[in-house]
Amino acid sequence: MLKKKLWRMSFFCQGAYLIIAASNGNNLLQQDHKKITCEQYADTIDSDDFINISPVKLNSRAEKFVASYIQNNKESLQLSKERGLLHFAMMDSVFSSYGLPIELKYLSVVESELNGNAVSHVGAVGPWQLMPETARILGLRVSGKVDERKYFKKSTVAAAKYVKDLYCQFGDWLLVIAAYNGGPAPVYKAIKKSGSRNFWKLQNFLPAETRGHVKRYIATHYFFEGQGSITTMTKTEMNTYLKMIDELYAKKAIRDKTPVDTLQSTANRKEISSSLLLIKSR
Repeated sequence: MLKKKLWRMSFFCQGAYLIIAASNGNNLLQQDHKKITCEQYADTIDSDDFINISPVKLNSRAEKFVASYIQNNKESLQLSKERGLLHFAMMDSVFSSYGLPIELKYLSVVESELNGNAVSHVGAVGPWQLMPETARILGLRVSGKVDERKYFKKSTVAAAKYVKDLYCQFGDWLLVIAAYNGGPAPVYKAIKKSGSRNFWKLQNFLPAETRGHVKRYIATHYFFEGQGSITTMTKTEMNTYLKMIDELYAKKAIRDKTPVDTLQSTANRKEISSSLLLIKSR
């Protein structure tokens, strides 16, 4: 089933909400009607315009968990931060090339603490904790002699392919992270039982391990970044935030009497990180 889904990946992604490959080779995360990232806005809007934009805030339902998780796991998180100096630049490059948020690299911290030799009790291996069959479908060699799940670059490429496929199915990063941990089926079941696609409403219908996995990702993200990004938001939260950014963009265009398309074109020519919405308030 997974193989069939991955084979159809390119067709599903034609309709993905935020993954659009720009013709110049730069992959930007944006809405169908040309959303723009905050880093792009920073190139075209005076810095004072950002004073009234709130940083991406932590969902109130995760506050206690995140604070407790960071407090209880400071040593391992710090160790992962040190290991990240060797691997994060490569991961950023891979995720950017697939049009994915680079913050997804923190999923490898949750999966393995960036330990290339990590092995789970169910047989998942490597920094991205891929199962043998999944890894083979994603193009990795897994045999008695060679296990490419342990290779950081190759396994990151495989993980990016898988995450992109999951996003094309769910269109919501929190659900993607849940599906990465437990597979798509439990997520679809939780959606059906809860009648919602909002993680915070369906979380109790997920296996405890998967529910905790998503929260651990959010906590890890906050440890590394100090705040959230689109990958720590529900789809509804993300759309609300992007709407606010759009309004700022429109305000700039009206104030300077600059055509929107001109600003968009200028911004699109710049190679940017996909660390969307990580705005620092001053």
